[in-house]
Amino acid sequence: MLKVAIVTDGPYGDRAFDNIKKEFETVFIELEQPSSMFMDDIELPEKKAELMGEVNILITYTTHPDLTLELVERFADKVDWIIVAAWKGDGFKNQLESHDNVICPYIMCEIEENGDPIFDKFAIDIGKPKVFLKLNGEKLKDIVVLRSSPCGSTTFVVDYIKGKYAGKKLNPEILPTEAGLKLQHYPCRAAKMRIFSDEECKKEMASGFHRDAFQEAMNLTPKN
Repeated sequence: MLKVAIVTDGPYGDRAFDNIKKEFETVFIELEQPSSMFMDDIELPEKKAELMGEVNILITYTTHPDLTLELVERFADKVDWIIVAAWKGDGFKNQLESHDNVICPYIMCEIEENGDPIFDKFAIDIGKPKVFLKLNGEKLKDIVVLRSSPCGSTTFVVDYIKGKYAGKKLNPEILPTEAGLKLQHYPCRAAKMRIFSDEECKKEMASGFHRDAFQEAMNLTPKN
C-alpha cells in the first residue's frame, strides 16, 4: 500500500491526515519550529526522520521556511514525491521545485495526476475534487466522491447537497453554483499557511474547483 507522511510544525495538516488515512497508510509527524537563526543547526528527531524516509509521499505543512527547505533537501532523494502545502514567494517555490519530485501547489485541491505511477496512485483519490452523481431519471439518488480535496471539504459539500436534494430533481443551472458557494462555508486554512496573502483568492479557487466538479458530473451522468 502507498505510504504517506504528513509533517507539520504548527496547527495545520491534521484534517488532511484524518482524510488521507482513509485511503492510504498515513502517519502524522509533528516537529518543533527551529529556534536557531542558522539552517545548519536544524536537527530532526531520529525516529521521526526514519518515518519520513520510509514513505512514498511526504506532505509538508511546515510554515517555517528553513524547516521546509531542510525537509526537501534531506528527503527528496529518499521518497518518491514531496508535496509542499505551505510556502511563500515564487523564488522559494522555484528553489524547492528544482528537485524533479517536489511540487508546490498554490492550493492543495488543485492536485491532479502527472503521469508518474506512484504520484498518480495518490492523486487519483486525493486532490482536485471529482464526484459522480447517481440519478433516478432527473432525481438525485446518491453522490460518490471519486477524488476528495485533502482537507475533506469535498465530503462537506457532498453531504450538504445529498441532504438537500436526495430524491429531488436537480437543476443543472443551479447545482454547480450552489456546490461552489457551499464550499465557502468550510473553514479552509490554506490562506493562513501563507500560500496566499489574499484569503478571498484562495476561497474563489477552491469554490471554483467544486463548482466545476459538479458541473462535470452533471454533464457526464446518464439518466437511468
